[in-house]
Amino acid sequence: MKTLTMPITVSNSTPLIHLAKIRQLHLLPEFFGTLLIPQAVYTECVIEGQGHEESTLIAQANWLHLVPVANENLLTLLNSELDRGEAEAIVLALERRADRLLLDDAEGRSKARLYNLPCVGTLGILLRAHKENKLNTSFLTVLEALQASGFWLDKHLYQKLIQEIGK
Repeated sequence: MKTLTMPITVSNSTPLIHLAKIRQLHLLPEFFGTLLIPQAVYTECVIEGQGHEESTLIAQANWLHLVPVANENLLTLLNSELDRGEAEAIVLALERRADRLLLDDAEGRSKARLYNLPCVGTLGILLRAHKENKLNTSFLTVLEALQASGFWLDKHLYQKLIQEIGK
């Protein structure tokens, strides 16, 4: 008999922070169930973000589970090129054999691909939510709110997304 296991998802800080800022954090447990985060991601989102509304929303998310990373050698290697949260998220994803890694940073995604880790970013999550009619507002409004929250979005990618939703 085959046992069913839940897909494992690890998240970096950026998807958590920006989805919380635009009031779309609820999409994460709906799409991915429980998410694992390393200490550096928790520190960045909750401790360093203390006093910000998004920090409170992330701290209250009972579907986030803090998990320590063990491979200090790989962490040191990755941390020489990436920030601590991205490095820890990649190491945790590898250690837990994650099915996906939520990560936006291009350099971090490039490193994750070297280890064959499937990555999903904030825009991919929002595009999926749009396609599944799970956004509480228009996709264009969500994109504008995302940019207003400080999320950098290349103008060519913005146009491509607009074309994609027009199909």
